[in-house]
Amino acid sequence: MAKNKNKGKPRNYALDSGVYRFSASKMFHKKAIHKFLKKTVAKKPADKKPVFVEKKIKGDKNGGTRMVRVKKLTNNVPTMDVKTCILHTKRKSVFSKHSRKLRPSLTPGVVAIILAGVHKGKRVVALKQLETGLLLITGPLKLNGCPLRRINQRYLLATKTSINVSGVKVPETINDKYFARVKSDNKVKKDGNIFENKKEDYKPSEQRKADRASVDKQVLEAIKKHPQGAALKSYFKAGFGLNKGEYPHKMIF
Repeated sequence: MAKNKNKGKPRNYALDSGVYRFSASKMFHKKAIHKFLKKTVAKKPADKKPVFVEKKIKGDKNGGTRMVRVKKLTNNVPTMDVKTCILHTKRKSVFSKHSRKLRPSLTPGVVAIILAGVHKGKRVVALKQLETGLLLITGPLKLNGCPLRRINQRYLLATKTSINVSGVKVPETINDKYFARVKSDNKVKKDGNIFENKKEDYKPSEQRKADRASVDKQVLEAIKKHPQGAALKSYFKAGFGLNKGEYPHKMIF
């Protein structure tokens, strides 16, 4: 007796050519779906229970009858505040209380290498940590073109070289709000041409330029006081890069 090749396969399966064995209309009749489409089971109407019931009340001055609820409303007054899930709370209130930890290698005065961004490969000086956890750094601008800015510590590679920045006084106004971008007032006119409104390039304010110059001046003086001050200046000017056969995991920075 010949074996059934289709044993174990579903009734409708793809052939070697990729076409299914039966069409959609053929399967409609094979499954007898037409028998069940027109069948409708009538739902029993739900018995409507009255919400209020009329009750007789004794006393001549009470009106004789009164409408009373069948189910009394629950007077639930919580005595404790319900704890809300973290997912339903605002993210600002959740993450504002987090402790901002700084790597022990990134102390103030440490020379670090920027690994990503516009100034990648440049050596900068770490000054202090801001409230959001970002690190305040400077090039200085005169040596390598990196201005006073903030950066995430994950994009910094700390080196063993450090400068004494205890005498560098950073203004208290330099915080996270200080670096926030100001939104431009340019709005697209409905009647005018949309291509006339061009996006303006960012330009630092005069106050930021003055603060940057004062901080950089103090950092340059700290570099001069270093025993290897002349070598450090050329060290800041030179960019970091890897040549053929050089591996970062085998280097000591």
